[in-house]
Amino acid sequence: MITTDFVPGSPCWLDLGAPDVEVATAFYRAVFGWRSEPFGDQQAGGYTLFRLDGKAVGAVGPLTEDGATSAWTIYFHTPDADATVKAVEQAGGSVRSQPVMVGAEDGRFAQLTDPQGADFAVWQPARYPGFEAADAPGSLGWTELYTTDPAAAQTFYRSVFDWHTQDMPLPAGGGTYTLLTPAHCGDDRTHGGLMGVPTDLLAPTGKPYWHPVFISKDCDATVGLVTGNGGTLSMGPETAEGVGRLAVCTDSAGAEFVILTPHGAL
Repeated sequence: MITTDFVPGSPCWLDLGAPDVEVATAFYRAVFGWRSEPFGDQQAGGYTLFRLDGKAVGAVGPLTEDGATSAWTIYFHTPDADATVKAVEQAGGSVRSQPVMVGAEDGRFAQLTDPQGADFAVWQPARYPGFEAADAPGSLGWTELYTTDPAAAQTFYRSVFDWHTQDMPLPAGGGTYTLLTPAHCGDDRTHGGLMGVPTDLLAPTGKPYWHPVFISKDCDATVGLVTGNGGTLSMGPETAEGVGRLAVCTDSAGAEFVILTPHGAL
């Protein structure tokens, strides 16, 4: 369960890098009913907040790195961005951007990459804690890492965030899925999972990546909104026992995300 009661290592923000911010905002407004507004003094087409019922659920901004493709980035809470950056480097990861202050006193973030190539970020809050809604329709309910080396990924993230990990078998001999929980938290705070995926199935770049799972009241209806607004259905919708009904989708620029109607809501 993802909450807005952030603890070290828990997801606390997410944003989308998009080739056209205005096209992206139109897509997600249509799919999830999000409203959009420029962040701070940003102009149209700059960093833009997504809100649902007045609460911030994420953001979108223009692509800033050479060769970058449209993708969602998950941010994990840290009380000390500098210490986390050092831990990433010591564990074999890389730093795409050193900690930077946002605004005068909102907080600091750093952009990072794990040793297998999956990008993520960390957020050290000051005035701005993070997203204001989670684990409800139209907001983030889960995070998931597709990686080429699950054992190495577990070692890395345990070293950086001290996450508790728990392996569980996938149905029909489909491999192993590893649950991820912040340090010193119970299973009710499990916030995501990781699984091994062959390189040839890691579209479009061939490298590991994180993607968000958004909660929906009706997975099939939301898939209809995705495909009706220029997005693509990659897998599903299908019902996973004990999990719910889910579908893997890409938006109109190719950024991947998952739609989930949890088991208890079916």
